[in-house]
Amino acid sequence: MLQYFKALNEALQRANFALPTLIVDKARLDVNLAQVKHMLSPKVNSRLVVKSLGSIELLKYIAKQLNCSRFMVFHLPHIPPVLDTFPQANILLGKPMPIKAVQSFYAKNEQRLKAPIQWLIDSIERLHQYLELAKVLNSKLLINIEIDVGLHRGGIQDLIQFRELLNLIQDHPKHLQFSGLMGYDAHVGKIPKILQSTEKTFELSQAQYKKYIKCLANEYQMFNQADLCFNGAGSPTFSLHTKRSICNDISFGSMLLKPADFDLPTLVDFQPTIWIATPVLKKLPTTQIPGLALLEKAPTHKNAVFVYGGYWMANYVYPKGAKTNALYGRSSNQELVNVPKSSDIKIDDFVFLQPTQSEAVISQFEQIWLYSGKTFTPWETFRA
Repeated sequence: MLQYFKALNEALQRANFALPTLIVDKARLDVNLAQVKHMLSPKVNSRLVVKSLGSIELLKYIAKQLNCSRFMVFHLPHIPPVLDTFPQANILLGKPMPIKAVQSFYAKNEQRLKAPIQWLIDSIERLHQYLELAKVLNSKLLINIEIDVGLHRGGIQDLIQFRELLNLIQDHPKHLQFSGLMGYDAHVGKIPKILQSTEKTFELSQAQYKKYIKCLANEYQMFNQADLCFNGAGSPTFSLHTKRSICNDISFGSMLLKPADFDLPTLVDFQPTIWIATPVLKKLPTTQIPGLALLEKAPTHKNAVFVYGGYWMANYVYPKGAKTNALYGRSSNQELVNVPKSSDIKIDDFVFLQPTQSEAVISQFEQIWLYSGKTFTPWETFRA
């Protein structure tokens, strides 16, 4: 990667960049997209997680490559631009929304009443709230039920609750329409192997999901399963779902950019794609800690550089061996970074970081710069 970052540094300087910049490498992104196409069965629908990709232009590029029109949305203000950009979009909420937020959304977006938005419901109390809103709106809301498949972060946990929800939907066909299930299994792969293998955890998660589908098939034939969305996965478990899954709708997003938190055994075939580049403002031969002058005289193999900005949710990856200094502390203004004396980095060169996640970092920048060979193309983020 040393030569890669040196070339990227030179490309940024030739293009006259001088501020902290968020970069997505197109060639690496294309490799990841090709990997998705190779792994994903044509019988399974892909669903892009909007919060993890954070840019309409990025979503447009990925959706075109994957022929995808399904999106998972976690933030209500993201819905209008997604629907404006993708007229055929099918939207599934990734978390239950407070009823007042949904009321406000429709008050500002009456024209979206007929848009295929699957609202996520996790309790009978919330479903009653949505039913009353549907009556006020004189409309029908699509209802997707969140089921707990082992993560224990909410969602219904037994068939008694499930039947109660389905019966209420069934009793109000004018205002509620059952659209499917969502079971997020992020716990798979995170349970220590000494307690339970990843394969066993996934198997148990799928068994939980299957329980609800079986109930539907046996007791609620009026809900045609061919029309329902059985959503699951997420980037950490994507590869497991491509091998065997009860789900017909698989969500993913972060793995296409592969921030550091997604450096997982299940994603070994995907490449890191997203970087923060920030210029060096100052370079010192030693780290000078206020009040600890004696340390300045101690032998050191590190220079101290101060970069533009800092304290991102990201790890320094270039120069190799670059690290923040625990004694000096972190800064979001001018962060001190220790780099090996063997490094040839100088003032105005760029230091590179790999974000640990994409959703929080992308939202801090107004643009993503798509790096293609030697050129950079600006794509606005939702922040802009």
